[in-house]
Amino acid sequence: MTLEIITDPALHGTTHGFFTRNGGASSGIFAGLNCGHGSSDQHDVVSINRERVAKALQLQPDRLVGVHQVHSADVVAVTGPLSKDIKADALVTATPGVAISVLTADCQPVLFADQNAGVVGAAHAGWKGALNGVLEATVQKMETLGAARANIAAVIGPAISQRNYEVGPEFIDQFTSVDPEYSRFFATGKGDRLHFDLPAFGLHRLRQLGINSASWTRHCTYADPGRFFSYRRSVHLKEADYGRLIAAIRL
Repeated sequence: MTLEIITDPALHGTTHGFFTRNGGASSGIFAGLNCGHGSSDQHDVVSINRERVAKALQLQPDRLVGVHQVHSADVVAVTGPLSKDIKADALVTATPGVAISVLTADCQPVLFADQNAGVVGAAHAGWKGALNGVLEATVQKMETLGAARANIAAVIGPAISQRNYEVGPEFIDQFTSVDPEYSRFFATGKGDRLHFDLPAFGLHRLRQLGINSASWTRHCTYADPGRFFSYRRSVHLKEADYGRLIAAIRL
């Protein structure tokens, strides 16, 4: 099966993609394109999957760069291959021929590009990273490489939708303690349950930054098991582990 790659016109001029799980070499609960070495999938098979992604991006495998993600707001500037020990949740580069990437399985993968300046970014933005400022930190780091936020396009890829993101009452407190207005990103569910709109929150933070071209591809990872891995779905199904989707961009 060939790779399935979701692209967005807002990022034209770059080679980029939000890769679905289709077209990979993994099997079982990881069936398809699992790109996470942090999973319990076979290391060699994950490497094969990542090689396929690099080939689709017209690069050698060592030019597909990622970091050890920890739900932080830390960003690294990239000029070439990185140590696998670097912990961060976003990358930026102005170096042609290097693809920066993030892994997700419900969290938001966000790709950025300033075509005029020749600067791109990639961020892993779960609720914690988004609340703590990973999107803002990514834009700021892009600016240090010459980007202008008014010229930056940002696209949120496949992520869990509000309908499928049920949380408890303690969850909303972490948001409203930062800004009471953040309550608008929560809808009432059954009993004391709430439903959090992660993509809408991400879009809000991007637009507050002055990013005029900000959008979501409107793919829900939880709702489409044939195309996407989902951490939350794996928990509900009592599966032992879950695959990781990859999103990547290069100049």
